[in-house]
Amino acid sequence: MRDRTREIEDSGFTDHVLVCTNARDSDYAACADAHGDAVYDAVADWLRDRGVFWSPVQLAETTCLGLCSADGTAIAIHPRSRWYSDVTPEDVPELMRAEFGHDADELGLGPDDEPPLGVDDATAD
Repeated sequence: MRDRTREIEDSGFTDHVLVCTNARDSDYAACADAHGDAVYDAVADWLRDRGVFWSPVQLAETTCLGLCSADGTAIAIHPRSRWYSDVTPEDVPELMRAEFGHDADELGLGPDDEPPLGVDDATAD
């Protein structure tokens, strides 16, 4: 086992975007059925267009994030500790701009930083 924390920090890594593409063989909703692959591709394209794909922002497909919905895919962004559900490919530009800035110039925010503006908050009254 190798601890590669320092290597990742030294690489300029700031954020990790996890996009659920989980498929399941059941009656429950799964992100694969809610266009998870298309959401992943839209996130990758947005990051590539701004020159931050894989350095400093890493993107990964993941299995269930626990926010299953037939209406869209789940996304988690760390270390910001941001969690989204019901994300469609069409939502990706707005979500990514809200999180990272129009030109991806707001990288490396932590969970105590101000929440992004313009993204629907499910806890709002």
